[in-house]
Amino acid sequence: MAANNSDNSFVTDAAAFSYAMRRFSTSHNSLNSRGSFMRTHPLRLIALLIGFAFLLSFNARAADGGEKYTFVLVHGATAGGWEWKSTGKFLSDDGHTVYRATLTGLGERMHLNSPDIDLETHINDVVNLILFEDLHDIVLTGHSYGGMVITGVMDRIPERIRHVVFLDAAVPEDGMSLFDLFGGGTGPADPERFKDGFMQVPWVKPGTKPPHNVKQSIKCFNQPVSYKNPAALKLPVTYVAFIPEGQSAEERAKMDKGWQRAEARGWTIRTFPGGHVAQQEDPRGVATLIEQSVNDRNKPVKGT
Repeated sequence: MAANNSDNSFVTDAAAFSYAMRRFSTSHNSLNSRGSFMRTHPLRLIALLIGFAFLLSFNARAADGGEKYTFVLVHGATAGGWEWKSTGKFLSDDGHTVYRATLTGLGERMHLNSPDIDLETHINDVVNLILFEDLHDIVLTGHSYGGMVITGVMDRIPERIRHVVFLDAAVPEDGMSLFDLFGGGTGPADPERFKDGFMQVPWVKPGTKPPHNVKQSIKCFNQPVSYKNPAALKLPVTYVAFIPEGQSAEERAKMDKGWQRAEARGWTIRTFPGGHVAQQEDPRGVATLIEQSVNDRNKPVKGT
């Protein structure tokens, strides 16, 4: 993982401080017989302190000199903005502006949960966040099911987007639903996975202390997404595959349809070691990865 500029500045400042203190100590000891250092060399001490303050100020400006971005982070199915709290903090600490969207009916908005919520509801959540916060030139990031949501956002308001990052996320074609991607168009065959209009998953456990996952409407998974806006198709995009231990990138590429679609579109492909929720396993690493992805550019695609 690349070192952070602020980390380098801290090391430089620490070394400078250590050196200054050694010089101060040496000078002070050598002058004991002639009185205190303050009385005998006040100007020298003041100059030393001013120089050290200037060094701190210079390094702070250098650390803050990189371009800062506005990130909109979209979580996956059954989760919430809480899932991105640690990664978002690292991005904020690096000087960026961060919005952690929570989709209707999930996370702290679980009181709005309903079997009538669909994919379009969640696309509207993110579109309206961007419009009402008056955000421009954003880095739009989606994880897992969030790939469906950000695809719809790309189609709706591409003019507000600087770059898009799909983090181990669904990559649909125009008119596809999540069930088309992973469930053969109908979703899981087991009828026990469908109850009262909600998708039943084992990691949603009633009575769990917040923050926790929440059941989600089936309509989020069987509604198709639109992805045909010419401006959306031209946006620079990075696809990141989280590679768990024991799997190679080559193995993942052969089985991952999202990877294959991303490659066919000329998107940048990156990998990151970890499970499907690597942003919780290594939030600092994922934050750095997102930052590094911003300047990725699409490759030319034959026939376009």
